[in-house]
Amino acid sequence: MRFHTKYLTFNTEKRQAIVDITDEVERALAESGIREGMVLVSAMHITASVFVNDHEPGLWEDILDWLEGHIAPWKRHPARGGDYLHNRTGEDNAAAHLRSLTIGHEVILPITAGRLDLGPWQRVFYGEWDGRRPKRVVLKFMGE
Repeated sequence: MRFHTKYLTFNTEKRQAIVDITDEVERALAESGIREGMVLVSAMHITASVFVNDHEPGLWEDILDWLEGHIAPWKRHPARGGDYLHNRTGEDNAAAHLRSLTIGHEVILPITAGRLDLGPWQRVFYGEWDGRRPKRVVLKFMGE
């Protein structure tokens, strides 16, 4: 079995962003020379995510609206106790931590015949929930 590791770095202009990284993962796969196996794609920060979904900007807005309205709004409603306890430590990113927990920080993707073996609409995304500084994603390829 062979292994290949590659790191991607992201520094988004906005606090939140959804970035399609499928092409970068495919380029790294080509570099690896692996034809059959799998790749772990993992955000190396606790306020970021990696996920598979459809490349459709309206859906991205739906995801952001869902996170803000139902999962982890940036400011908790006063009736629910005001601010997050984590934010009382001097941080202001508790919502980003909760968003990462909800979306997840990694995916494992199959590799078949030297290509990512994704469904017809599936793409790989980096979700940034507390950006404006450099963050990394590790790609760990395993296979033959």
